[in-house]
Formats: sequence, structure tokens, C-alpha cells
Amino acid sequence: MSLNLSSHARRTLNVSLLLAALATALPQAGQAQVTAFKQAVAEQASQSDGIAAFYRTRNFEPIWTGPGADHLARREALLEALAMAEVHGLPASRYDADGLVSMMRSAQSSRDRGAVEVALSRAFMAYAHDIQTGILTPAKVVSAIKREVPLRDPAATLTALTTGDPRAVIRALAPKSQEYSRLVKEKLTLERKLLQGGWGPVVKTTKLEPGQSGPDVVSLRNRLIAMGYMAHSAASTYDSEVRDAVMSFQSDHGLLSDGIVGADTLGALNVGVEERLQSVLVAMERERWMNLPEGLGKRHVLVNLTDFTAKIIDDGKVTFETRSVIGATGPDRETPEFSDVMEHMVVNPSWYVPRSIVVNEYLPLLRSNAGSVSHLEITDSRGRRVNRGQGFSQYTASSFPFSMRQPPGPRNALGQVKFMFPNKYNIYLHDTPSKNLFDREVRAYSHGCIRLNDPQDFAYALLAVQTNDPQGLFQSRLRSGAESRINLETPVPVHLVYRTAFTSAKGRTSYRNDIYGRDARIWSALSNAGVALPSQGS
Repeated sequence: MSLNLSSHARRTLNVSLLLAALATALPQAGQAQVTAFKQAVAEQASQSDGIAAFYRTRNFEPIWTGPGADHLARREALLEALAMAEVHGLPASRYDADGLVSMMRSAQSSRDRGAVEVALSRAFMAYAHDIQTGILTPAKVVSAIKREVPLRDPAATLTALTTGDPRAVIRALAPKSQEYSRLVKEKLTLERKLLQGGWGPVVKTTKLEPGQSGPDVVSLRNRLIAMGYMAHSAASTYDSEVRDAVMSFQSDHGLLSDGIVGADTLGALNVGVEERLQSVLVAMERERWMNLPEGLGKRHVLVNLTDFTAKIIDDGKVTFETRSVIGATGPDRETPEFSDVMEHMVVNPSWYVPRSIVVNEYLPLLRSNAGSVSHLEITDSRGRRVNRGQGFSQYTASSFPFSMRQPPGPRNALGQVKFMFPNKYNIYLHDTPSKNLFDREVRAYSHGCIRLNDPQDFAYALLAVQTNDPQGLFQSRLRSGAESRINLETPVPVHLVYRTAFTSAKGRTSYRNDIYGRDARIWSALSNAGVALPSQGS
């Protein structure tokens, strides 16, 4: 990818002019001063276990500040990377490249050189950490993000720098996914548009549809042109070209593609470049959190909560997709974000009611009427059915000793199948008898689990790799009426993600609403860490 540095010129180093100075700025120790250098390295490195371990294994010999061309190449590669940090949405101020240069220029003694040596390693490791696995710790920003960030071993990262071409090693630190590359491209596109003044005036009306004309249609046309949905046009009528552009825009933003500009479409159209750029920067950070060494999996399930979809992806291509319903907004109902591995599915499942639902929703009903929620069995700790005749008015949420279960059947809350990736959050994918919710654009209604619109087809797609007749296998179990488990011969990784900006190989970047408000919190944390949007007109 060709990267234009002009928008970062005020904050980047002129690396080429510094190299000659840096080559001679570091005094080389004589034999009598080697001990002083190594002692300084040991003292400075002791502040970081990983860096200290790395230098101990090489007897505190330098990798940055020696006289050889390889040391100079590493310094040059590091300074170039730090100058490009903002291209990746990283704040250059975190790495203090100017301070590093000042240290190198002013180093006079072997101890000074030892301090420079470790400072360069620290800067490299800070940059490597941030670009590989993100600036933020997810759960500290949003508690519902349960994702384990795949941190790398500092000693191994530093060792890689000494054994390969430094520029190649540093380039390889960033996520290698196509999604990340396309997000970087979108970031640069939006930054250029922002510096040019954005997408122009917002569309100030309540509704527009084909056949209309006038200044509001002209405003709509101009904004669609600025966004890249239309070629330049002088038309002032809502014609077929404008309608097609509106439908493409609606599709990219998860809206009903009817070619009519109503309230939801107007709201999305009038979102500014700044907000879209923030979404992209947050998506890049989120992509770094998922920069797994092994990737997401040759075959995996991807559930994007903001898009209300569940997809099966094989070798990077979507091979199955269905609509989903996710957790409702509010305490204890929002679907968490994490990754796990799907091991099996259960046909004709029982629903074992979560404790929170039992005591918060059903116990109040049982206290006033022991015969309420009669479709549920009440069981003791040994699984025996409890006689409702004694009543439940004496129990509180903390003292209620029973569990509740809904047996398999047409009214079961889990429908006819559930897909299990065992996790401590008790989240899974499942069928539902409430099919009407899938027709809505915003589908956040569950207690946290993911409901699927086409669960049987989803099951067939999963089973197709292990049987010649996936439909026959599934239907035979379903017809039995008995609860039945079907194991997946090859477990499938499942990733529950939350992306308000995401890309596709052929289309534009898609945007969705921040339904849980999580990305707003992440952007605030990134901003506090120094990530900033370019100033208009700068």
C-alpha cells in the first residue's frame, strides 16, 4: 500500500537527515569501559522483566548502539516506524522519537550509551505492543469485553529484530488481516476528506423519495457525490441515479434498501466524517486486540453484534450468513464480546433458566401465584421436580433453593437447536420461537444469547464438512423429539465481535450504530491516550 505522509508532516521526523548524525552520535566504549556500559544496560533494563531477560541472554551486548551497519539499520528502521505511527492510528507522542534522538546526540559516556540502548529497546517494545495488540486493555475500558488480548513475549520480539531484516520485522508487527489493511486505507481516505472540509452541508429535511425535486434533493445529491456514491451530476430531481445511490448507501449502513430517505437514512447520511473516522480508529484498535498468531481460524463463526448477523467463514470467504438477535441494552442483558470454540450442537434442547432470570423475573410471579409460569419445571439440587403446592412466598432472591427448566418442545425458548461453545458467561447461539423479531432493523431483545433466524440451515452448513447428508442427520434427531447431542468432528472457533465500522473485499466500508455505547467509551480512552483526528485546514 502506498502511504501519503503529507498529512503527518508536522509531527514526523526527517529520518534521512538524521542518519548521518546518529551514525556518529553514539560514542563507542573502549575495552575498559565495557563493564560500565553493561552495568548501565542491566540497571536500566531491570525496570522491564522482558527486556531484562533479553539482555541477560546476550550478556548485555548492544543491538542498537554498536558501531556496525546492522545497528544503524535497526535505529533507522525504528525511527521510520515511529514516524509512521499515526498512519496506524497510534499516537506518536507515546514513543517520544524526538527525545530518543536528543539522547543519542548528547550521549558522551559508556553509561550514556547504555541508557540509550535500553531507551531504544523500550521505545521499540512500546511500539510493538501497541501495533500488535493495541494501546488499551479492553476490559478496563468496557467490562463486557471479555477478550483475552494475545500479548507477545518481549524477549522473543527483540530477538526477532536481531535475526532478520529490521524493516521487514517491524512491518510484520501490524495485524496481517485484510480487514486491518482495508481499515488503514479507509482511515487515510477519511483523513483526506476531513482536511478537504468533509462531505459538505447536511441534508435538512424530514423525508425524500423518488420523483421529488428542489434544493433538498440537491443537498442529498451533493452529499452522496462527496461520499462516493454518485458521479458528478447537475440533476435536481430525485431520479433513478439518486435512488440507486441511496439504496447502496442504505445497504452499507444496515438500513432497509428501499430508496426512500426517511428518518433513519437521514440520520446516517448526516453523520460527519469525524465520527466515521473515530469508528474506523476504534475498529483498528479492536482488530489489534484480535491479532491472534494463529489467526481467527480456517473455518470460524463470526457474530458482529452491531450488524445483527452470524456468519460462517471458510478460508476468508462468507459461506453462510443469517440474521441474529442479540442481548437487549441495559444491565445484565448486553451480549459480551469474547472468543471460544464451538464443540457441539443440541437438537431438541431443554432450557435451563439462568439464575438471574429465575430470581429477578420468575420468582416474583411464583411468590404471588405458585402456579404461574407453568411451562417451566421447578427442580431441586438433585434434579427432582418440586411440588408447587407448598408455595414460594417464603423465599427471597438469595434464599430460593431451586432451579427451573423448560423441557424440549415447540414452545421452548431455545427453539429446536442450540450451538454450544462452552464458556463461563453462559452464552450460546440458538433457535427461537419468536421469529417476528428478525424482520426489524435493530434486533436487541434477548437476555444475552444469540438467536438465529435460520438455525437449521446454520446446522446443515456446520455439519456438511463431516457428513454427506447433513439435513438427513439433523432431521432424524429432530423427529425423535428427544434431546440429542451432535458433536462437531472439527471444533469451530466462534468470535463475538462488536464493529461499528467493518469492510468487505469488494464493497465500501460499512457502518453501524454504537448500540451499546461501547465504541464511544473506547474512543474516549484512545483520545486520552493521545490518538487525535487531523485538524481541518491544517
